[in-house]
Amino acid sequence: MGIHGLMTYIGENHNFFNAIKLQNTKIVIDGNNLFHRLYFDSSLDLKHGGEYDLFTDVICKFFEALSVCNITPYVVFDGGCDCTDKKFETIKQRARDKIQKASDISRGSRGTLLPLLSPEVFKQVLVQLQVPFVQCHSEADRDIVALANQWACPVVTLDSDFCIFDLKAGYCPLNYFDWKNIITHKDHSGSYISAQYFSVENFCNHFSCINKALLPLFAVLNGNDYVNLPSLETFFTRMHFHTRTSASTGRKNMRIQGILNWLSRFTEPKEAIENILKYLKQNEHEEVRKALCSHMDEYTQSEVDLTKFFQNKDVRPHIPTVLASKAPEWVCVALMKGGLAPFLSDCLILKRTFLHTQVENMGRPSSNRCSLYIRQVMYGLLLSTNETSADLTLDLSSRVSRQAGIDAEEHSKVNYVEEFDRYEQTLRKSNVQAVLKRFNSNEIHSLQRLPEIPMPDRISFLLDTLRVKPDVQALPAHLQLTVAATCYWVNHAEPKVTLCHLQALLLCIVTGELHKIINKPGNWSSEEKGVGMVYDRLSRLRHRKQQMGNLDVDVAHDFCQWQSCLLMGIYLNQLLCCPLPVPDITRLYNGTFVHCLYQELKSMVAAEDLLKGSLVAGEFYRELLHTVTATIPAAAFRKKRKSKSRDKLKEKQTTTSTTSLVRKDDQRLPTWHDANNRFAALSTEDFR
Repeated sequence: MGIHGLMTYIGENHNFFNAIKLQNTKIVIDGNNLFHRLYFDSSLDLKHGGEYDLFTDVICKFFEALSVCNITPYVVFDGGCDCTDKKFETIKQRARDKIQKASDISRGSRGTLLPLLSPEVFKQVLVQLQVPFVQCHSEADRDIVALANQWACPVVTLDSDFCIFDLKAGYCPLNYFDWKNIITHKDHSGSYISAQYFSVENFCNHFSCINKALLPLFAVLNGNDYVNLPSLETFFTRMHFHTRTSASTGRKNMRIQGILNWLSRFTEPKEAIENILKYLKQNEHEEVRKALCSHMDEYTQSEVDLTKFFQNKDVRPHIPTVLASKAPEWVCVALMKGGLAPFLSDCLILKRTFLHTQVENMGRPSSNRCSLYIRQVMYGLLLSTNETSADLTLDLSSRVSRQAGIDAEEHSKVNYVEEFDRYEQTLRKSNVQAVLKRFNSNEIHSLQRLPEIPMPDRISFLLDTLRVKPDVQALPAHLQLTVAATCYWVNHAEPKVTLCHLQALLLCIVTGELHKIINKPGNWSSEEKGVGMVYDRLSRLRHRKQQMGNLDVDVAHDFCQWQSCLLMGIYLNQLLCCPLPVPDITRLYNGTFVHCLYQELKSMVAAEDLLKGSLVAGEFYRELLHTVTATIPAAAFRKKRKSKSRDKLKEKQTTTSTTSLVRKDDQRLPTWHDANNRFAALSTEDFR
């Protein structure tokens, strides 16, 4: 949610806050708010698709700071959209705003738009750090309040709605939570984090000791994400709450202050509501009264008891009636544990989803179009029940790449999901047809029975959806799904990508693996010292990002398609109960680094030259490259015309680079530029 202008207003009055030294306590953290704030407040790149390795470092530092002060965090995430659709119009407007932000950033303007994989990175770091978390079935605010009040501990977030809730231990806004500067007592009694917590008592006393029970009505009148009552404007016009100044900020503050001063005249909400109705037409009374009371209920404490979940994760979670009627219990449990994304529950319950907008070429079709078929298969699994399986469209080869825009009236028996996605610079809805694939057993399984399907059948189903050969399973477990999604990307990218794109991406993945080797405990062997040298060489390219100039939106678009394919591959893997290991994406991708690598490779630098000095790095890169190219036909890549001079230069560089990557037993490793390689005629450079 969020109350318009309230955080700015209270931030201008420090009397609403009390200083606190946080140590030796539990805290409840608003997870969605925290990962946004940590990313945006850390000066991480927003143009090139995310710096997830650096984001991982920031997350680790945050929770390490809590640990030093003996603060035990419990993180609570939002789930899917509210099934009542009270916030539907707000969600649509936010989606439009994100499209505009993406457009602004792509043209060099400032803006804040969270990179696509950031939420998944954040959750993976929580798992690695063993930070307990739970994912609610819809918006988490009320559940956060209930948990914090049960434990009598502070809430940490930056959401103005928590100024309205009656919290026993207060609300600590993240912008007053100084976790980067840990303070140690001179008497060695422990370290603490300086913070300010918002005091509802101070706030109410400032306005003639207004009754706290009236604050939810204030939130509704001032306008939160749920409220859209045009008839209330008559009330505001007559009360003249915001007519003293023409300045935008001043006008908002005058309305906030005016509403609170006016409410202080009443002892309870019912009395204030009846006074509001006096200013409205008689035929509007019942609708407005009902709407105000309904919206005020959003500020009551939830009855969900999350303490039981945190004490015993095997406890049967609270399942909302709407979800229980459409989802088997294994799905409900997986959602609460964060094992299934809210994206999936929205598709299942609402048959609707909003696809994330990335910073890309706004003149091209959305990058999400590349992963369309993966989503169609997911929709088939989600919507398949014993009763509806016959109505779903079977996976016919002629329909694999068809863009679904099905008219519901003409195809009444076809199951589909409404997708909201970017079309040019507007938000557009499409009805995307679900596709039902058969498993190896040639049976059609309902969502209820998915966990019962043999593991080999689920693996085969996943790899077949991604159009990948089983050879991918020879790779390290944590990279199998990533490489499979990469193969899918190369096959479905529009326009086609070049070998240069693939090589830049694989070099970035290799760099992440080298980082893990360097940072593992123990002494370095001679080979690991070579790994360090190569890692340093690659890392120096990161520092060139200031020299990169304007964003190449076409290159950005190509890698945005890859991120979309990877994310949807991860979601499909989740839905199939993870037949492939969950990919470790915390060190997998750095957008600025990938763009630098791409430019370096375009300038005729051979990928192998960047890996000189480490057989481990060279072999690992070749293994990834071979796995991808064994699956992808040469025609899947974009070709270019090369001049003879560039041919000779490339041949010379190739000879030099491959010579440096010979095994100690003098057996040459298979190389990308081998004369017998069917890809040798393709370019690693892209002219635009």
